[in-house]
Amino acid sequence: MNSRDRSRAENVFGRRMLEARERAGLPQDKLGVMIGLEESSSSARMSRYETGMHEPPVATARRIAAALNVPLAYLYCDEDLSAQIILRVHALSFAGRQRLLESLD
Repeated sequence: MNSRDRSRAENVFGRRMLEARERAGLPQDKLGVMIGLEESSSSARMSRYETGMHEPPVATARRIAAALNVPLAYLYCDEDLSAQIILRVHALSFAGRQRLLESLD
């Protein structure tokens, strides 16, 4: 694994957060404010999470996931295909998830 691949693998949370934030069309500062951070520091804090400089506590990660409308598991999923499956399952209704689970059995 080269250094670029290694750094990408080590910062799964940041990469997933960036993908979800861009999909939602939110700037870093707005996301930070949405999860309860001070406006003056929200952009810098979100940037540190996205670059892997810091990893948020789980409680903060939950607020980020909720603000981005993604399941918490998506933010930590280190395999791209599985991450996409998590997002698609999350988009299903409860009944749809039940049917999917039954079809997998």
